[in-house]
Amino acid sequence: MDSYELHESKHVHQVVVEAEDTVVANAYPGRRTEDTRDTRTRVRRVFSFAQIFFFALTYMSSWETMATALAWGILIVAAGALAQSASLAEMSSAQPIAGAQYVSCLPSNINPSSTDTGVKHWTHALAPAKQRRFITWMQGWVTWFAWVSVLAGVANTSAYMLQSLIAANNPEYVPEAFHVTLIIFALLIFMGLMNMFTWFLIPWFELAAGILHIVLFVIFVVVFVTLSPRKSADFVFLRSASQTGWNNPFISFNLGLMTPTWGFVGFDGAVHMSEEVRKARHAIPRAMFYTIVINAVLAYSIILVILFCIQDMDAAVNSAFPIVEICMQVTGSLPATTALVSGLIIISFAVTLGSIASASRLTWAWARDGGLPAWFAHISPRHRIPVRSIWLPIFIVLCLACLNIASYAAFGAFIALASLALFTSYAIAISCMLRARLQGKVDYGGWNLGRWGVPVNIFALVYSGWMMVIFCFPAYVPVTATGMNYAFPIFAFVVLVALALWFLQARKTWPGLNKEVIDLVLSDSDRNTKD
Repeated sequence: MDSYELHESKHVHQVVVEAEDTVVANAYPGRRTEDTRDTRTRVRRVFSFAQIFFFALTYMSSWETMATALAWGILIVAAGALAQSASLAEMSSAQPIAGAQYVSCLPSNINPSSTDTGVKHWTHALAPAKQRRFITWMQGWVTWFAWVSVLAGVANTSAYMLQSLIAANNPEYVPEAFHVTLIIFALLIFMGLMNMFTWFLIPWFELAAGILHIVLFVIFVVVFVTLSPRKSADFVFLRSASQTGWNNPFISFNLGLMTPTWGFVGFDGAVHMSEEVRKARHAIPRAMFYTIVINAVLAYSIILVILFCIQDMDAAVNSAFPIVEICMQVTGSLPATTALVSGLIIISFAVTLGSIASASRLTWAWARDGGLPAWFAHISPRHRIPVRSIWLPIFIVLCLACLNIASYAAFGAFIALASLALFTSYAIAISCMLRARLQGKVDYGGWNLGRWGVPVNIFALVYSGWMMVIFCFPAYVPVTATGMNYAFPIFAFVVLVALALWFLQARKTWPGLNKEVIDLVLSDSDRNTKD
């Protein structure tokens, strides 16, 4: 730790709000002990730059989700994702810390390399002083619920992909909803145990998965271009089709953006791992931004390939898992389809593994800052990871997955929260950054947008706001109970829960973020060794 030392806190039971640009707060009393200084109670920086880069590249897995996207919509989504990731990457260069969005940016006139910054997580530092604790509290809960929802969505996708491949290879098999639940149980428990007992292997597994992510892209392109007859350029670029029931082409086009958007949410997953990344100030922003660049190129390319090669669009859209149907159309071979989709399942499992890791670190950070019970902030001295925080989001998703047995609509309603809540968390953090930038209250890290900061932040906010509206539209009309888009009602429920917790207890008792731990993390963020 290079002479950095934590000192005993005083007045830990009080909420102390200082001048406009500083807040000193300790999230929970009694944690500043000798154990805090003991390296056995801290995580290790096990990720190199290459490993966290491929972790982020694999986690996005953007081209793998583009089976039914259209040629023009992806350009809007990619541009918006680049603006969002660039904005958050700039913040992560200054503050690479697991709490990320709810800890937004540096206060004015603070050198980010200082060991006595007094900085808070991104949103916290740049929010207006009087509303700082409240905004941070709301941002923390929205971001945490978003990542639990992301984990549910990723696990559900992996389970459905595996079930679809089993069904394709076994005509007598009758898919049942509870089968998906059982697959989710097996997958999350196995991946949780991997995160717990073989964490030292995860960076290497994600590195290998990232390489496979690129190799599979090449294989898919070669197979599709070689075996399939071509559609016309008019079909690819000028023809549009909608099965949503909406008569308004503008609404139909915007609803079509929701499919490619799923392939570009969650890029903040790398930031939540930042306390386990060597030279995090350098590695994290570059991993976040350039993996979006690469995935955008791959995603647009595979969309063009699929659109030129697909034979029956309606059959693909109406199938349980479109990519299985598309591979069958192109190859005409069940073994070839099985081989191709099996590669995608490996990538999907890697994404699930990464989702558990990122969600657990966010859980750990939010518990460390007093949002969740401090019990979940514990670092296992044996494993050097937050074991309890690994199993909390897994347990919640397993409970929710049981809803599949009765009706997919209930479980799907929670999954719908992911994109809306994550975009909300991005928008809050970026708006705080833009406000501070316009007021000249930001000292930047090594990776920054310079003079492009304001227009990029504004475009990111416009894109985020617009998509947040689209996420609330029903995908199909007429609207039914099973086809209803529950994203906004579930999001409203999350907000109401956070508000209730705030007014019933946190407003008077929550001191804010754990300043001393944050200072310790940031002072250590340039280290290039594991311990």
